[in-house]
Amino acid sequence: MKVHYECLSCFITQSQKISELATEDLEKRKEAMIVAAKAVQKYYHRNAVPAIGGSLLFLELYRLLENDDPFKEYKRISNRLAKKVVEELRKELKIGLKDALKLAIAGNVIDFAVGYNPEKIEEDIEHRLNEELYIDESEELFKSLENAKTLLYLVDNCGEIYFDRLFLEKIEEAYPALKIYIAAKEAPIINDATVEDLKEADFGKVGKIVSSGSRIVGNPLEFAGEKFREIFERADVIIAKGQGNFEVMSELKDGRIFFLLKAKCMPVARELGVPRGSMVCVRF
Repeated sequence: MKVHYECLSCFITQSQKISELATEDLEKRKEAMIVAAKAVQKYYHRNAVPAIGGSLLFLELYRLLENDDPFKEYKRISNRLAKKVVEELRKELKIGLKDALKLAIAGNVIDFAVGYNPEKIEEDIEHRLNEELYIDESEELFKSLENAKTLLYLVDNCGEIYFDRLFLEKIEEAYPALKIYIAAKEAPIINDATVEDLKEADFGKVGKIVSSGSRIVGNPLEFAGEKFREIFERADVIIAKGQGNFEVMSELKDGRIFFLLKAKCMPVARELGVPRGSMVCVRF
């Protein structure tokens, strides 16, 4: 997916959030925004992919502000609250494979990049559970998994990873012969989950944790590590969570990839042909 006209304001808004999270020093914040304003021309152009351009811009700001993980506290809160919600759901509901898929998509609401308040997790998840998917190709996904030997699961944000783990448990139960790889970022970028986050959440019990080999949102292959690219190439099915993965991997037109996400912004909704806020499971 190439940039839409709204992506420019998103670059600037997120740069401001990074500067505010990274430092209390007003002069440093101003300096960061001046750097962002100059750098935008480099990263926002007709053929830019927003997740990639944004990541490169944000990493410049991280270096300037000397803060390698400005979202650290937000991610900690998101993980703590989401873990609690999933524990409650396990007690209260009998969760099947399709329910777990919907929960994984519903968990995609947890995203600081769109101004999300993690204190609302429980309320939002309960609401989304009763919502139908606007595009629902889950049966195609499940049929593909029946015939697959390997699955590569690309996580998105902290917090929602606890819903991903629940979904992966149900996949493991339904397809016990399936070899599952779960990929996360090598190092922090905005509120994306890292390999360390997956280890802390015990993802090793449901699959093999692998690093993307980079910290670029959306896992673009040109930035990925060799090991990740090898696993990507031989995977029979790929489940890609969130808007960042859609922005990058929709460009591949790869029939193995199923995108699970909530269309939180108009550019992504426009690309998918759905109303903003829609939940989808789609092969694009």
